[in-house]
Amino acid sequence: MYVVHLGPSATAAEGVGAWVRGLAEGRSSALFATLAGFSLMLIAGRLEPKTGVAGRQAKARIAIRAAILLALGTVMAVVYGGVVILAFYGLYFLLALPLVRLRARTLAVVAGVLAVTMPPLAFLLRSLLTEPVTAALKAYDPLDRLGGVGLLDLLLTGFYPAITWMAFVVAGMALGRLDLASGTVRRRLAVVGPALVVLAYGTAWLLSRLVDGVRAVTEVQAGSAHDPGPKSFGDMAPPDEIGSAWALVTAGPHSGMTLDVVGCVGVAITVVVCATVAVDRVRWLRRLAAPVIAVGTMSLTAYVGHFVVSSLVAVPAGTETQDSWLPVLLFVLGAAVFAWTWSRFFRRGPLEQLLHLATTPARHIR
Repeated sequence: MYVVHLGPSATAAEGVGAWVRGLAEGRSSALFATLAGFSLMLIAGRLEPKTGVAGRQAKARIAIRAAILLALGTVMAVVYGGVVILAFYGLYFLLALPLVRLRARTLAVVAGVLAVTMPPLAFLLRSLLTEPVTAALKAYDPLDRLGGVGLLDLLLTGFYPAITWMAFVVAGMALGRLDLASGTVRRRLAVVGPALVVLAYGTAWLLSRLVDGVRAVTEVQAGSAHDPGPKSFGDMAPPDEIGSAWALVTAGPHSGMTLDVVGCVGVAITVVVCATVAVDRVRWLRRLAAPVIAVGTMSLTAYVGHFVVSSLVAVPAGTETQDSWLPVLLFVLGAAVFAWTWSRFFRRGPLEQLLHLATTPARHIR
């Protein structure tokens, strides 16, 4: 996240930096959303869903968190722009409420169906959105009037639209319902994760070669002598720049296409499994990773904090003129030191504690 928001832009990064940037682009936010789904299971019941009074209270806590994230995200979007994901998170949580009692297998099936069907549907709906239609919808949208992300952005046209990003959240919920301490589960996920990565990005690469070949043949037949364009069609070209149904077979960062979603889910599964196995098998690594784990316990604080601090110190985040990785390193180090120090004295991060206090009324539900 810090690499994408604070590091050099894709055009300014070079060498290893360009590879790191390319690896993080799109996949870091998808991992973030997947872990958000995982966190819902920590509230609703990890391996077994809470039922009865406990289940109703858990749903109430999730709904309260959703409302707060939606409000906080809207305020931050007004100040920092639509790249802020928190309002989208609020909507994800609300949409996930009917699913919190489902088993891991069912959640995995739902995630798969969403990954396959929602990107084409989103592509179709966006193609039907003319300027008059968009203006008419936004005219009655109270969130849009506030100057932040409107309901249409949250559902369909924003940076992280729920119509495609719910696949990440539901996949995270499925992971949350699995016993990750089980060797059998880990071995299966260690196969599934990389397999999804190879399937998605491999298919996108092969199809991009096919598209380039068809394009070249068409231009030769037409007698065209102009440059056929970039050869990274299947990997990098955003759907809005492609402008055709071929966009559906791309896997570019934030394209929201099926292959992009499947590939990002595969990356998320692989990261979760590798991190879990690493800290369990290598005891000294857990001690070494303590500052990073501390950041994970207060991810909301780390997320909001990096927007606030970067604006206060005027970090030229992601601009074409920025070519230094120093801001990224300083923010990563600063977040780790702050989180580790804070965790020595407090159980939760500053914003996490406020969020926890805000959900206490859910205890009164019967």
